Amino acid sequence: MINYQNIFATQGINYQNYRKLIDEKLAQGLTTGDDDTDFMVDYTKLNVQRMNRLDKTVKLSDDLSNALNNLTGKYHLLVITEGWCGDAAQIVPVLDHMVSAAPDKLELRFVLRDKNEELVNAHLTNGGKAIPIILFLSETKNEVLASWGPRPEVLKTLLADWKKETTEMPVLAEKLHGWYAKDKTVEIQKEFTEVLKGLS
Repeated sequence: MINYQNIFATQGINYQNYRKLIDEKLAQGLTTGDDDTDFMVDYTKLNVQRMNRLDKTVKLSDDLSNALNNLTGKYHLLVITEGWCGDAAQIVPVLDHMVSAAPDKLELRFVLRDKNEELVNAHLTNGGKAIPIILFLSETKNEVLASWGPRPEVLKTLLADWKKETTEMPVLAEKLHGWYAKDKTVEIQKEFTEVLKGLS
């Protein structure tokens, strides 16, 4: 059985250190994970720009803020991710804003997918290791109360349709990030609001 609390406490890093790790890897011409091809390194650089922008522009909706205020317990958020993951770049800044708004109720940690085989294999998406996966954990028990990922439901449907037209990664990435740019984290925040309501 996976010891989620142990992974959270001993392997998890906070948002600032996650961002620092990505920057340190890029300074060496690398990215996190097992694929350091030029494409993945360049894609990681774009992800840093995306996260930098969202760090400054994310504003929590009233519904999400209310859901945070209404939480009655304390929870650990464990994120399975990698620096090269485009979806993660669009999503994790929202999590950081959520935790900053409710530091007495939420604690956030990140672990890398490719260093946590057992963990990610327990949370596959349609048999694949899609990320990010956000696990909402009890603060005191070794228990996953909810999980979310790797992207909003509406985007899962759109991506499945786009993949019928092309499997070229650059084309799909352009469509994906175009959607995120137009949505401005609205769908992400709606879905996190529903998850939080389920915890309260």
